[in-house]
Amino acid sequence: MRTWGPLTAVCLGTFMLLLDVTIVIVALPDIARALDASLSDLQWVVDGYALALAALLLAAGAAADVLGRRRVHVAGVVLFAAASLWCGLASGPGMLVAARGVQGVGAAAMFATTLPLLGSVYQGRQRSAALGVWGAVSGSAAAVGPLVGGLLAEGPGWRWIFFVNLPVSVASVWLTLRVVPESRGPREMRVDWAGTATFACFAGATTYATVRAGSDGWTSTPTLVSYMLAALSLLCFVLAERRAAHPLLDLALLRRPAFVGVMLGALAFNAAAFGVIPYLSIWLQTLEGMSPVQGGLVLLPLTGASVVASVLVGKLLHGVPARITVGGGLLLIGAGMFCQAVLDAGTTWTVLVPGLVLVGLGTGLVAPTLAGAALATVRPERAGMAGGAVNTSRQLGYALGVAVFGTVLTSRMRDTLPHEAAHTLAGGGAEALRGTFSSHTLHAAFASGLNTAAVVAGVTGTLAGALILVLVRAPRPPRQTPPLDSPAPEERVPAPRP
Repeated sequence: MRTWGPLTAVCLGTFMLLLDVTIVIVALPDIARALDASLSDLQWVVDGYALALAALLLAAGAAADVLGRRRVHVAGVVLFAAASLWCGLASGPGMLVAARGVQGVGAAAMFATTLPLLGSVYQGRQRSAALGVWGAVSGSAAAVGPLVGGLLAEGPGWRWIFFVNLPVSVASVWLTLRVVPESRGPREMRVDWAGTATFACFAGATTYATVRAGSDGWTSTPTLVSYMLAALSLLCFVLAERRAAHPLLDLALLRRPAFVGVMLGALAFNAAAFGVIPYLSIWLQTLEGMSPVQGGLVLLPLTGASVVASVLVGKLLHGVPARITVGGGLLLIGAGMFCQAVLDAGTTWTVLVPGLVLVGLGTGLVAPTLAGAALATVRPERAGMAGGAVNTSRQLGYALGVAVFGTVLTSRMRDTLPHEAAHTLAGGGAEALRGTFSSHTLHAAFASGLNTAAVVAGVTGTLAGALILVLVRAPRPPRQTPPLDSPAPEERVPAPRP
């Protein structure tokens, strides 16, 4: 129990919080019908969670160093459980979105403390083994999310996607309090509240503006005002980080091309690989007539290929530079998204399989090596900051990807259908439109929107992969220059043997 207990406690929380990133995807059509939700509502059901997680991840880690990592972790689990109950009892889309945001706050407290807790308990070989198990659990959570969500949505109902977190949370809290010791960071650490607030405002305003652009247009007043607020928040964040004694992000790292490349790669990775999937799920269930379980099974080629590639990376590609695995993986993801842009009014889900396999292979290459690529670009004392930054970039990339691709899809559909019709269809109300528009027209409109979103995702992955290959270079070892008074190599006298 002393060996496996802390690892089990931490992995329970990690699995639960990462599962909730993707588990809701296949339930979106059911949620739309039950709560009369629009496409914007569905975007925020996904984005509210990812945004709160991304915006508060670094701050939660700093707070945990001051207040105690176990204390913050347990508080995060309790908050996550309470928000999950709120999600399950939601009576409208606004309530569900708010509850998902609170869920993200709890998830940030949990996620930020997982690795420090493991590092404080395990040393040497045990630490390596524990991190390996934690990594496998992290990868499997995102992979099985759509299938688990489909089983729950088709069985007891979509609300049980959130209710199932309650017993897991109880077990996680009990086990954490029993077997995980408390630990803290250096006493001089302080929480950068100004940086936290300005970064959260920047991320939220950017995502909100992108979502509003899908319904109001890119040049509408709410969209432009939101983008201006995002720009102002980013400026304030930079000023706050320059003056903070313990900043969330040391701006000097941004002068390192390799670090910037890895952060942009992390941002693009989650966006390109997963940002289109919520709308693909809506298409499969709303227009293709699939059940939630069938919709989850369609994504198995992606998850299966990802697992296989992850195993091969560990066994066959050990020692290969991260720029090759990360850059090559992003190029595969880009190619996979291009291969998915082949839908029309008469196609079925089977045409997506080659593209899903390519995206899965790319994901299996990028996910296990991305954090290592970030750590390799900074000094050891900045490892914690770099790790937190890459996780923040990934979650922010997912949130922005969902927003951008939803706006692209809606804009493309507007070229074929009236705006109100496209809005209702994307929100899950295809049945309400069938009396006005033919099934062929509805299929063609949504397929065209998905194709355009997939192309944008493909461009994102391809450009990010090329950027990684160019910017992320292995550091050259310093050249050893012998002292001026040392003899030439052929003149050196061998040291006497003892």
